Amino acid sequence: MIYFKSYSTELGKVAVAAGPEGLVSVQFYDAQRPLRPKTDWRSGATELTELAAQQLREYFAGQRRQFQLPLAPPGTDFQRRVWDALLQIPYGETRSYGQQAQLLGQPRAIRAVGRANGANPVAVIIPCHRVIGANGSLTGYAGGLSLKARLLTLEGAGFKG
Repeated sequence: MIYFKSYSTELGKVAVAAGPEGLVSVQFYDAQRPLRPKTDWRSGATELTELAAQQLREYFAGQRRQFQLPLAPPGTDFQRRVWDALLQIPYGETRSYGQQAQLLGQPRAIRAVGRANGANPVAVIIPCHRVIGANGSLTGYAGGLSLKARLLTLEGAGFKG
């Protein structure tokens, strides 16, 4: 069973969903981006959603650089490979989609990497916000470019605003 709970953070409302294997979703939401829990999810906190919310608050407050949470995002094998590669980007650093494709051994799969990056269901904890354009510019982010800029600024990462 998957349980989800909404939390208020310094960067807005976030819904955290967890199942028996780990976190399956972390999503920011507001009036422009409504919360979209899956129909089979149940509302309610678990030890894991509470721990994730605590670690997110610590991260937003500049007190945490790494998350220590079990992850179980649903996705294809390729998506999970892309998300695993995202976890290798250090705090405060950025990579381009091309660099991520190279890391996966698929240098021509830049667009596929971008799509998988955009499908990341575990925002912030799987740090898709650390992937930017090859020229250093901000590119799409499910939480919006202003949130992506705030996350990168929090980490001290360089990008073209």
